Amino acid sequence: MQQRKRHRIAVIGLGMRLGMLLRAARAEGWDFDLAGYVDPAPVGLPLLAEQGIEAGAAYPDVPALLADGPFDLVMIGSPNHLHLEHLRASLDHPGMVFIEKPIVRTEAESFEAARLVRERGAGRVLVGLVARSAPIVCTALERLDDGVIGDIISIDATEHLPPAHGAYLARNWRRRVEWGGSYMLDKVCHDFDILGRMVGARPSRVASFGGRRIFTADTANVSRDQGPAILRRLSGWNAAPDISGADMDVTDHQVAIVEYANGVRLSFHSNTSAAAPERRWNLIGARGAITIDLVQNTMVVTPLETREAIETFRWRGPVGDSHGGADQAMARDLVAALDGERAFPVSVTDSLVAGLTVMAIDRALAENRIVDCAPLWTQLDAAEAGLAA
Repeated sequence: MQQRKRHRIAVIGLGMRLGMLLRAARAEGWDFDLAGYVDPAPVGLPLLAEQGIEAGAAYPDVPALLADGPFDLVMIGSPNHLHLEHLRASLDHPGMVFIEKPIVRTEAESFEAARLVRERGAGRVLVGLVARSAPIVCTALERLDDGVIGDIISIDATEHLPPAHGAYLARNWRRRVEWGGSYMLDKVCHDFDILGRMVGARPSRVASFGGRRIFTADTANVSRDQGPAILRRLSGWNAAPDISGADMDVTDHQVAIVEYANGVRLSFHSNTSAAAPERRWNLIGARGAITIDLVQNTMVVTPLETREAIETFRWRGPVGDSHGGADQAMARDLVAALDGERAFPVSVTDSLVAGLTVMAIDRALAENRIVDCAPLWTQLDAAEAGLAA
């Protein structure tokens, strides 16, 4: 990253995500001054220390932090149930706001966020759907836009987490709907954002099945903590003492079926403790197929007429990086947006559509029915236009 203006930033919620992003940003050469943070359990501090980043002052609450502005950027990485409150407070002050995904946690919050951004945050809010910046995703979108596989007919997608990652989620605040929303919302909104962009349409109806059979009292003594030490050690705010799932109410495995307005059909399978981790999107088009493997960081294009791969790409992210270079790429995108050089890759509307898609999926699961998504889009469009739904 070339030398740029030094930005003064503030952090609300210094968890692992913002710790990882700021660490990657400094490694990319972003020259920023971290004025301070608000967080009762700042598990991101060790990540900053790895890059020699001074965290600044620890403020007692959000009003005290924001009163020490102005800031070029306020970064929100708090638990999801606090996002709307912190977004509203941040937009009361000048400057840009970066908020981690999912932007909000419920349908009602989604429409309120849309109205809030329209009234006070137009052009000021950037959402951390990090996978949109990943080099593999950017290349895949370019090839699909070029028509490499023709019209997309159907998609098979997976998100199978390694046991250590699932064990972290079972202890972290994300284990509770009241704090995180749902497993699919917090972890898989990336996928539905990008898949929706690839399809070029919003979902028309969805169905889902799932539950919790992995992190239970019966399996509490099974070791699922093999893996990176940080996933074993730092469980953050309101962490559970073990992986028994004693107060866990989100799913640990779930499947979904989505039909988009343009006729594309998607099946999605997620599991939080897989012996063979996998995150893969297999798109079948009228003229070929494209397979994107986000664990191996590879992409393969196979035309229908040859039925043999004609393009194979592999990307290598920094050592120890869990997003295939996406954190570094998003840091570059973030600075470019701050300096007015180019638009951020994902819009607030994109993030709200992705979130509402998963919320519809979760409603289908809870109510044991197929959910018609049209009313969601009517309400979202009305909120963004400043109209009554």
